[in-house]
Amino acid sequence: MKKLAQQLAQGCVLAPGVYDALSALIAEQAGFDALYLSGASIAYTRLGRSDVGLTTYTEVEDTLARIAERVSVPVIVDGDTGFGNALNVQRTVRGFERAGAAMIQLEDQTFPKRCGHLDGKTVVPANEMRGKLRAAVDARHSDDTLILARTDAIAVEGLEAAFDRAEQYLEDGADALFIEALRTPEQMHAACARFAGRVPLLANMVEGGKTPVKAAVELAEVGFRIVIFPGGTARAVAHTLAGYYGSLRHNGSTAPWRDQMLDFDGLNEVIGTPELLAAGKRYEG
Repeated sequence: MKKLAQQLAQGCVLAPGVYDALSALIAEQAGFDALYLSGASIAYTRLGRSDVGLTTYTEVEDTLARIAERVSVPVIVDGDTGFGNALNVQRTVRGFERAGAAMIQLEDQTFPKRCGHLDGKTVVPANEMRGKLRAAVDARHSDDTLILARTDAIAVEGLEAAFDRAEQYLEDGADALFIEALRTPEQMHAACARFAGRVPLLANMVEGGKTPVKAAVELAEVGFRIVIFPGGTARAVAHTLAGYYGSLRHNGSTAPWRDQMLDFDGLNEVIGTPELLAAGKRYEG
């Protein structure tokens, strides 16, 4: 599998949101060449809570390690604010790198942060974020571990201020940029006109969010080189589970859902049970 930097040099990378090893495995089997470990989706699935800064470094690191052990494609991981100051950022970067991250996303929100498409966000001073990014660059062991700098300043300071922050973050060593919650196609074009020729720019597609949702091919034509659908997986799973549990409660059986689910053997095939059992036989006496 190509490293993430190689993929970005060759075109636009579409990375679906994942939240555990099973969702990552199925995404890889579907043919994706990179994955996005969504902090929001970890909050949704591990905590049953909103993305308002409740998840911790250890929860994300543990989830990342389990995913990276199971799949071979590069994983972009949402590191939120780095879970503290510059020293916390360094611990986060070192830990995520050890756990298998190909790219680590850090944002300039205050802590506790919140989903980039929720209202009421606040951001730290630009100089504080610049220090965090320098700390992140210094902490990584390999240049192959990319740093993605995210700014949430549009909602707080406006578009031009967000662009100014992005320029500063590039100066401090960011390998890619994520200007969160661009409001209109015009703002998306403006971001690409200013940055896409110099650095990979990420487009965040949130169903029902503040940014217009477009297909990856359209976004690539504008100039974006990373496209993520971070929470779509969790929303699809939540919708499916609501239907499944409602049917089971009503019917007392899974029979009405049989054609919408895997049977015992089908799931074992997806997760590689036959191969795992065959490997175990090599060590039997």
